[in-house]
Amino acid sequence: MNTKELLQKLTSTVGVSGAEESINTVLCEILKDYGKVSVDSMNNVYCTFGEGYHFLLDAHLDEIGLIVKAVSDDGFIKVDRCGGIDLRMLLGYEVTVWGKEALFGVISTLPPHLQKDDDKNAPKIDEISIDVGLTKEEAEKLVSPGDRVTFKRNFTPLLNNQLSSSVLDDRSGVASILLALDMIKDVNAKVTVMFSSQEEVGTRGASVGAFSKKVDEAIAVDVSFGWSPLCDKKDCGEIGKGPMIGYSPILDNAMSKKLVQVAEKNSIPYQKEIMGGGHTGTNADVISVTESGIKTALISIPEKYMHSPIEIVDMSDVENTARLIASYIKERAGEVNA
Repeated sequence: MNTKELLQKLTSTVGVSGAEESINTVLCEILKDYGKVSVDSMNNVYCTFGEGYHFLLDAHLDEIGLIVKAVSDDGFIKVDRCGGIDLRMLLGYEVTVWGKEALFGVISTLPPHLQKDDDKNAPKIDEISIDVGLTKEEAEKLVSPGDRVTFKRNFTPLLNNQLSSSVLDDRSGVASILLALDMIKDVNAKVTVMFSSQEEVGTRGASVGAFSKKVDEAIAVDVSFGWSPLCDKKDCGEIGKGPMIGYSPILDNAMSKKLVQVAEKNSIPYQKEIMGGGHTGTNADVISVTESGIKTALISIPEKYMHSPIEIVDMSDVENTARLIASYIKERAGEVNA
């Protein structure tokens, strides 16, 4: 599976939290070649194959976006958040409103010539208006409260194996698991892939997704902060330096150490990500406390400009995440079955 083509396919598909049907359809089609595929009432997508010691591989499929609240008397569309929107980036940006048909629009912005000092701050969400070029009467025939809004799709290959795209959080994690499946499809173990919904609004899909699966170990795959100007280096990984292996009070320490050992044994570049406190901000937080508890590890792909339409990853980090997942599962399956 070609990494660039896979990422382009995944990032071009819409899947705002709570309305993930389009990305679900794409993933079900890809996964059917690997095992039994199902979708639950939360829009989590599963694929299970093999028998024996049970590994769960998780990455979230949903994306941040907006939700329509109303149409103003002047025909502008008023919205609210779906996930952690950075309000600084919204003004003047291109969007698609997913009503009865796809409506292209722009988020209105005040020309700098007319701005006062107070206008230079980031807007509040209730100050955001989308202009689709219609009157109120025309817009209401096509747009309803509850419709989702996405940012313009962007897929731009950069130099040195990097690419910029919308929704690499966490479609790059999804891609890494899909790439790993070709390497572990014949492993002597049971594997369940869970592409989980509604992570961006509170890890909701993963909160229920691992329940009753009788999982022995879980690996959550997400993105984390790649260093860029204005960031503190101690809080970040580096693009192109390999997957970030999480160490946290809520993660299984033995699994974290084993991932490091496997990376070194197989010459896979890696970085350690040390996270204090009682959470990682990922699905690992809720998977680890499902039922009587599941041993859980976290692998993150370093990403610049998270929660923006120009997120950047290095494709080698996605591929090395896949290699690390596959190498770990093969080695652990060998140990368990010895």
